[in-house]
Amino acid sequence: MNWLLVLAGAVVGAPLRFLTDRYVQSRRDSVFPWGTLTVNVVGSFILGLLSGAVAVGAASAHLQLLVGTGLCGALTTYSTFSYETLRLATDGARGLAAANVVASVLAGLAAAFAGVAAGQALWG
Repeated sequence: MNWLLVLAGAVVGAPLRFLTDRYVQSRRDSVFPWGTLTVNVVGSFILGLLSGAVAVGAASAHLQLLVGTGLCGALTTYSTFSYETLRLATDGARGLAAANVVASVLAGLAAAFAGVAAGQALWG
């Protein structure tokens, strides 16, 4: 049963990542990977929100599998972040590569912390 919950979340998360990335990138005239940054930050917030809800007993382990592992696991992407950062660096855009690393880590952590705080405040 657990793997079906993860699978169901991933079925939604993977296309959502692809569509969101394409939508955001199409609106930017830049080689900076705004789409990947967006899905990673949004996914970090959702996972934080869910974690906050789980911490106060307002969300179940099944919901954590469906949304946390399945949806967020497929929505966010460390491999694409790594590849795009490497591509920027090898194409000579080292400043953008460094900015991508700093922005992704700081914004992702801030979103996760904000999500946990919001989840605990909403359901705690």
